[in-house]
Amino acid sequence: METEPRSSLTLSWKNRLRLAIFDFVTDKSFRRDGTLNRRLVDLIDRKSPAKSTPENGVKTHDVSVDPSRNLWFRLFIPSKTVSDVDSLPVVFYVHGGGFCLLSPASVHFDAVCRRFACEINAVVVSLNYRLAPEHKFPAQYDDGFDALRFIDENRQSLEFWPENADISRCFLAGDSAGGNIAHHLGVRASQTQFKQARIIGLILIQPFFGGKDRTDSEVRLHSAPCAAIARTDWMWKAFLPTGADRDHGAANVSGPNKVAISGLDIPPVILFVGGFDQLRDWQLRYHDWLEKSGKDVTLVDIPTACHAFYLFPETPESSTLITEIAVFIKKQSFKIRER
Repeated sequence: METEPRSSLTLSWKNRLRLAIFDFVTDKSFRRDGTLNRRLVDLIDRKSPAKSTPENGVKTHDVSVDPSRNLWFRLFIPSKTVSDVDSLPVVFYVHGGGFCLLSPASVHFDAVCRRFACEINAVVVSLNYRLAPEHKFPAQYDDGFDALRFIDENRQSLEFWPENADISRCFLAGDSAGGNIAHHLGVRASQTQFKQARIIGLILIQPFFGGKDRTDSEVRLHSAPCAAIARTDWMWKAFLPTGADRDHGAANVSGPNKVAISGLDIPPVILFVGGFDQLRDWQLRYHDWLEKSGKDVTLVDIPTACHAFYLFPETPESSTLITEIAVFIKKQSFKIRER
């Protein structure tokens, strides 16, 4: 199910310039020996502190899970009181960055999660996980799962956890590498018995999947922003176990080393792909694999979107994302309540 983009990229020249600068500095930070110049990356990774006073209708707090590995999450809470809303769904969000870059404090991801909390009306948990190449597979997956366990077991004693956060309506979400992590967390969670947490949906925004083959979209869209082949190849090598190739099950989730999911209770999935995303063909293969495995999957194909389009809230594509996620969360929440 590989398709051609059906329109033209609508990203403004200012946003294209921002992405070009980010791509340039990121590429310069990649060393030939497989290490990363984090001082250089820090020049373009502006941070936003947690803010207990509401900003844009949302207050935030940073919560430590395991200081020894710098495992923490940023909690985004809509400023409505408990009396305003009986309960709110919980969106467990995993940020992108090729497994190597950024954090919940990065200004763009802070803004994205703040918008989710406000416009979708949800409590958002934004995960800070260990980064490659210093920490390879499966550190990022382990961090995500341990944070889920931590919330499930300790939320009632957490200082900032809102009383109206309904952990039985939990959605795993993520963009790019975060979407990859969210998928693998969904598979692992489907085989786990939590105390109260219940994963009822996966929200995957242009997930970072790959493989040894070169797809049409990787080659044809080589000049599109963000996900150029040379850049993603470096990121896969930095993340995957030493000696592994891109057909490793962490990357090529529907390939020769895939985990069989037909018998697993994978929750419904909403999958966002972009017409100008180099990774779209891998994402479409993932969609087809879910369908063939008998899973409930909704495809939202935004033909004018490049990789990371959601970082620009003024675009219509970003508004489409918010609307579709809100509808998906409402639909899945209604299903649970009807049971």
